[in-house]
Amino acid sequence: MPAVTAKGGASSRALPPGLLLGSLGILGFSFSLPATRLAVDGLDPWFVAFGRAAVAGVLAVALLRATRAPRPTLVQVRRLLVVAAGVVVGFPLLTSLALDDLPSARGAVVIAVLPAATAVAAVLRAGERPSPAFWAASTAGLVAVLGFVAFGGAGLGGGPQLGDAYLLAGTALCALGYAEGGALARELGGARTICWALALSLPVTVAVSGVVLAGGGTSAGATAWLGFAYVSVISMFLGFFAWYAGLARGGVARIGQVQLAQPVLTLGWAALLLGEAVGAATVATALLVLACVAATQRARIDEARPGATRA
Repeated sequence: MPAVTAKGGASSRALPPGLLLGSLGILGFSFSLPATRLAVDGLDPWFVAFGRAAVAGVLAVALLRATRAPRPTLVQVRRLLVVAAGVVVGFPLLTSLALDDLPSARGAVVIAVLPAATAVAAVLRAGERPSPAFWAASTAGLVAVLGFVAFGGAGLGGGPQLGDAYLLAGTALCALGYAEGGALARELGGARTICWALALSLPVTVAVSGVVLAGGGTSAGATAWLGFAYVSVISMFLGFFAWYAGLARGGVARIGQVQLAQPVLTLGWAALLLGEAVGAATVATALLVLACVAATQRARIDEARPGATRA
């Protein structure tokens, strides 16, 4: 008997490799927002966003050369540019701008819809047909987040702010990058997918980082540089090795469920290491969103025909 059913049900005998890899990736990502908050406390948000990608890009080029990785095809390059727009540039930049003013605990709640957004992106890219229950759960999660931003932000930065819009836009781009990268990793492998996306982005990330540094205004202590080092090496590089490999092996929509743990872990890091207030309303909102996302992941999705993924 196969370990995984046609509809994505897993055998109870053993944890699938995709689930284990995805969990490892999310563990690494869970400290991204607190680390970004530490970094932007002394570094320019634009430098944090593009500098982390530049550092990871140099590491990626070194790894690609060391392993003599074959060059991607033109079609794969176009898809890699989608990955880069989402996870190399879009999400890091928008979260850096947001967390320059907002606490990371608030960010964790706002981006808690990322698993649902990833599932939606996977559906759109793969041509699958979600059930009405899927859309109902997804909409409920979004409403919960928007309600928190509008009415429950007291103690976490106040009412609606521009940073919330940055976070929501970054979440949409990140979901697209996750879905495209997870599908592409089936062809290139998880490590090569993120490495090529970083390498293709390197001219832009290095140029912007250089301009920001030349403009001055960057004075940071050791803590800010430690945060920058984390988002550069773990969040932007090594974490994606496990994450994309997990998505490729277990499926984007199913392994996307592992992201359910990320907001809770991030809230824990924010409270434990940054001393940020995480009140009952914040936890309740996060749990409500997680319940909605869980329902989204469990809703019926008719599988796409072979070859339905768009290039």
